[in-house]
Amino acid sequence: MTPSKRSEVAPFIVMDVLDRANALAAAGRTVFHLEAGQPGTQAPRLAREAAARALSGEPLGYTEALGRRALRQRIAQHYRQIYGVEVPPERVVITAGSSAGFVLAFLAMLDEGQTLAMANPGYPAYRNIAHALGLAPRLIACREAMQFRLTAEAVAAETGIDALLIASPANPSGTVIGDRELEAIVEVCGQRKVKLISDEIYHGISYGARPQTALAFSGDVVVINSFSKYFSMTGWRIGWMVVPERLVRPVERLAQNFYISPPTISQVAALAALDAAQELNGHVRTYARNRERLLAAVQAAGFGAIAPADGAFYVYASVAPFGMDASAFTNALLEETGVAATPGNDFDPVEGGKWVRFSYAGSASEVDRAADALIAWCAKRR
Repeated sequence: MTPSKRSEVAPFIVMDVLDRANALAAAGRTVFHLEAGQPGTQAPRLAREAAARALSGEPLGYTEALGRRALRQRIAQHYRQIYGVEVPPERVVITAGSSAGFVLAFLAMLDEGQTLAMANPGYPAYRNIAHALGLAPRLIACREAMQFRLTAEAVAAETGIDALLIASPANPSGTVIGDRELEAIVEVCGQRKVKLISDEIYHGISYGARPQTALAFSGDVVVINSFSKYFSMTGWRIGWMVVPERLVRPVERLAQNFYISPPTISQVAALAALDAAQELNGHVRTYARNRERLLAAVQAAGFGAIAPADGAFYVYASVAPFGMDASAFTNALLEETGVAATPGNDFDPVEGGKWVRFSYAGSASEVDRAADALIAWCAKRR
């Protein structure tokens, strides 16, 4: 059978690296997982306890396509408490992870052939989902000279775009768009009638000022968030969107047909997770400690330029000093040391072969051991 043209998207390379790392671990090798953007911690205790109670006491059938009302109301409260922004619960949509949120947003906002702009480097699934849905992704170069941050000036320089997707903190660079710049980007999009999607899934994980939500500057944006990162619930596949009022019903119709409803047990756990800030902020302190350790290791190992790691849990570093392509570098690193990292080709189809991403979302012990192995291995390569 011949596959469809819409299925001809690039692979998500980090998952290929994860597969190889898991195969080595299954064969008895010691592996350090610095490849996947996945917290090494469990879902918060409150979430696990709520799920356990639900398993023994609820039928866990379908919910509303937009998600349980209690969870939507609690997320609206979250915006009021954290950002000082009023969001009507009716505009909150619960999704099967942020990935479903992107699919719903792209389908509800854009028609086939329209142009969706995004920063490069960036999360590869943005452009791959867009390709599969018949959209035209446009990459806006955000290079070292820009500290990998998308700016209002760069957006204004683009013509003929129908929508813009921004991410702050960003993957793979960890950079944060400052409040004034974010407001300026929102203003440029409003003036040019460019639809705006703000990926805020790494909110809660930052090492300076707290990033602001795009909703603070306009109600006419779509915000996508998730319980995967800050809330340590990757495998629960639960996230949310905040959409303008006129998009609620279109998104609901799509969600009804694509997903019926988000996972019920995950919604129960997510509601409880929103009250677990004390435990979750402890995770962020571990990330901050790991960040310092890995940044020091990358510098000691002789890497080139390093992106500002303002938020999320990534170090994005240049492998130019080693005279190797990023894929060759990460393959050799994994096979010879057990340190799994992701080549920049995943995030940047133009210049990604010069960069590598390391995740420091695991335990302090794992990051320490990986850092030592990285320094020793790189010393032999220089």
